[in-house]
Amino acid sequence: MQATTVDNIKEELDFEVRYLSASDLKVAASILYNAYYDDPLFCQIFDQEEEGYEVRLRGAIREELNTFWEAKQPIIGVFKEGSLVATTCLINPEPEFGHSRYWHWRLKMLLTAGYLGTKQFLEKEKIVRTKLPEKNCHMISFIGVQPALQDQGIGHILLAAINEVIDEDENSNGVAVFATLDKCLSFFDDGGFNLIENVSTPHINGRILYKSK
Repeated sequence: MQATTVDNIKEELDFEVRYLSASDLKVAASILYNAYYDDPLFCQIFDQEEEGYEVRLRGAIREELNTFWEAKQPIIGVFKEGSLVATTCLINPEPEFGHSRYWHWRLKMLLTAGYLGTKQFLEKEKIVRTKLPEKNCHMISFIGVQPALQDQGIGHILLAAINEVIDEDENSNGVAVFATLDKCLSFFDDGGFNLIENVSTPHINGRILYKSK
């Protein structure tokens, strides 16, 4: 990553931004677990009211990260004094990743989320993909900051890093995200994302946001 935007933020706040290594995935999973624990979509898919919700959610996030790592998809982290404090996962504009991911990841998800949860998760991804303004674009799958360090500008460091990835990829025309929490809308709005469509089904509610390259 070489964009000056991230370098300027790093210099001001003394943070380091880099792609994660395999040894970082455990901490990344913990950060994302806290970030998505109360997310309405995940609460529905993994049935927060039933016993074992925490185990199902942790397992799903862990498997998702492992799948991203094995498929060499971008997993970016913000480090403070050598410790990972925020992370984001992107899906490259490659249909091959989606196909291979479903075959292997779906079986693992069935063991954690169950059949209904897995079906709803895949339904969400299919709906979002069909409504994107560009086929050749990145998707933000996860984004999270350690709870104690939120509201300190770290999320915007991640967005700046995402911009670098998009700018450096000639096959990408932009980046999209499916937002299910109202409190996240101002964050993405500040980052230059625009509302594409509200999505509302019996199982899925949220907003598709998009930022052109």
